Amino acid sequence: MGYSLDEKMVIGVSSRALFDLTAENEIFEREGLEAYCRYQVEHEQDILRPGSGFKLIRSLLKLNDSGKGRNLTEVIIMSHNSPDTSLRVFNSIAHYGLPITRAVLVSGASLAPYLAAFHTDLFLSACEEDVQCAIDGGIAAGIICTEGLRGGAQECREESAERHSQRIIPMPQAAGQIRIAFDGDAVLFTDESELIFKEKGLSAFEENERLHASEPLAEGPFASFLKKLSGLQRELGTENCPIRTALVTSRSAPAHERVIRTMRAWNVRVDEAFFLGGLDKREILKAFGAQIFFDDQTIHTQSAAQAVPAARVPYRSAAVK
Repeated sequence: MGYSLDEKMVIGVSSRALFDLTAENEIFEREGLEAYCRYQVEHEQDILRPGSGFKLIRSLLKLNDSGKGRNLTEVIIMSHNSPDTSLRVFNSIAHYGLPITRAVLVSGASLAPYLAAFHTDLFLSACEEDVQCAIDGGIAAGIICTEGLRGGAQECREESAERHSQRIIPMPQAAGQIRIAFDGDAVLFTDESELIFKEKGLSAFEENERLHASEPLAEGPFASFLKKLSGLQRELGTENCPIRTALVTSRSAPAHERVIRTMRAWNVRVDEAFFLGGLDKREILKAFGAQIFFDDQTIHTQSAAQAVPAARVPYRSAAVK
């Protein structure tokens, strides 16, 4: 019987989300595809530094060591690289000891058809076009911030110094909790209520949420991903669970009640919730220790990315709403 992705959480990650390819991307934009390909081949033995999504991906892979008798997660490289230019990425994966064995390499073509084909639950990429296609196709996806913090880089440099005589760096014995934070409106929920705020103001928004407090909010682009995370939490057990989630929202009372009742209706677990009433989210996310934060607004992701890895969730295209 062939290998199956059924009952696994499937994460698609681009090479730029997993590794720091800032310099290489600049070569591509400044000098073109041929120069980029030549550079990658010439430097394929040079190990790439961890990127913004590295720490999250490593922690998700660590779930497969939970002793459940099966792999809980599957990470697949989904890249615009050609097979010929991909060796540097694979060499870097091996260097850090990441158990990633599957990849989609499309030589510049669209990745969109393959996201559904691999039953992708979450897609992380620095390419806005790819993420937009994923969102339009009903797949949770985020445009990862590649500026500011590059998650895991310092930690991995310390590991490299400690194990400088070893080519392959094993994953740590205790990777710690996976900590994922979500915005509410337009991320976990649709933007229906947020539009009332934008069009009619705060008072109208709060009155709408008060009147509809008992009605669950409609599912947004990350609802299915949160539900899958919650299912993993139940399977792994509540005591010392390696996954911890947080809702970090600009909502405040009285708009909080509808959110809590929605979570109950969905039968999902959110470990921590922060109703900030417009306060900046960065320090809260830093205190929570988020390995990634998903938000629909650039102002929030850019601020958050100075402290934790962050990804922007684009709105669905008007044509598919």
